[in-house]
Amino acid sequence: MSHALQDQRPTRARTSSAPAGLTRGGLPRWAPAGTAVVSAALGGVTGIVFDLHSKVQWGLIAALLFVVITYASSAVVENRRQAKDRVATSVVWVCFVLAVVPLLSLMWTTVSRGMTVLDGDFLGHSMNGVTSFEQGGGVYHALLGTLEQVGLATLIAAPVGLLTAVYLVEYGKGRLARAVTFFVDVMTGIPSIVAGLFILTTWNLMLGFGPSGFAGAMALSILMMPVVVRSTEEMLKLVPNELREAALALGVPKWRVILKVVLPTAIGGISTGVMLAVARIAGETAPIMLLVFGSQLINGNPFEGAQSSLPLYIWEQYKVGSEASYDRAWAAALVLIAFVMILNLVARGIARWKAPKTGR
Repeated sequence: MSHALQDQRPTRARTSSAPAGLTRGGLPRWAPAGTAVVSAALGGVTGIVFDLHSKVQWGLIAALLFVVITYASSAVVENRRQAKDRVATSVVWVCFVLAVVPLLSLMWTTVSRGMTVLDGDFLGHSMNGVTSFEQGGGVYHALLGTLEQVGLATLIAAPVGLLTAVYLVEYGKGRLARAVTFFVDVMTGIPSIVAGLFILTTWNLMLGFGPSGFAGAMALSILMMPVVVRSTEEMLKLVPNELREAALALGVPKWRVILKVVLPTAIGGISTGVMLAVARIAGETAPIMLLVFGSQLINGNPFEGAQSSLPLYIWEQYKVGSEASYDRAWAAALVLIAFVMILNLVARGIARWKAPKTGR
């Protein structure tokens, strides 16, 4: 037995000494924050020394230094394996910051510039009787046109897209399903100007109708439809087949299974997909320019006469080039962003309200 104990001692010693390179001291918790501060300072100093006027260049230099310093400090204090892990984490954080900074800059610029003229009068008045170089005027006619056009486009595209997705997931087989999938994929990449030209050729030139908000809504529905189909299709595929099989085993017809089981289960994702499609079309300008023409007056009838919309209003005001028109353009952009955000909040509320209730 003594020989056995003697044989085990060097084995334990070898086992404990083998991972010595992986068990060295680690960096403190504040090391990433400290590295970020040092990197930012070095990036600023480098920009000043080399006379780099763009703050973007300073930021890119600081990001590169952050990754390099992280790897070097981790390799010295810890080990190379941990250093590679920290570098991967640092690259993820750098990419996140590079994505968020332009977004925050855009939001800050839009809010700061848009709040200068955004008030009740701006939301409640049109540009009737106000020249583009004058102060005053409002966005009411454009907001009304956007609400009507996007609403009509949603009424057209959402049911068609939903039924198409249900067919592809629940019934689609063979050549017809493959053809529908192919054309949905093709429609996803159609430029907005092409959709506007199609409606202009068929609805306006061939059938003889004039400019109207409904014509613009039809073009927007073409852009919206494939987004609704794709998002709804993915949500329906996530519904477990066990739910369908359980309902079918009870003798429930398939159409009723889809209506009472599948769609309520996926309603959260479906509503979110529809809102994403609405956000996709809310900022389109080219179809509106071709089919709606724009107007400085309030036109509450989307089926007759020229209308305006928020994207078209922004383009018209920014094109003028005066300080007053710039302020109105930024304020309208802020209204458009708020419109899309409200739609997303409404979609989340509907998703929570209609989500299947689970047991306590």
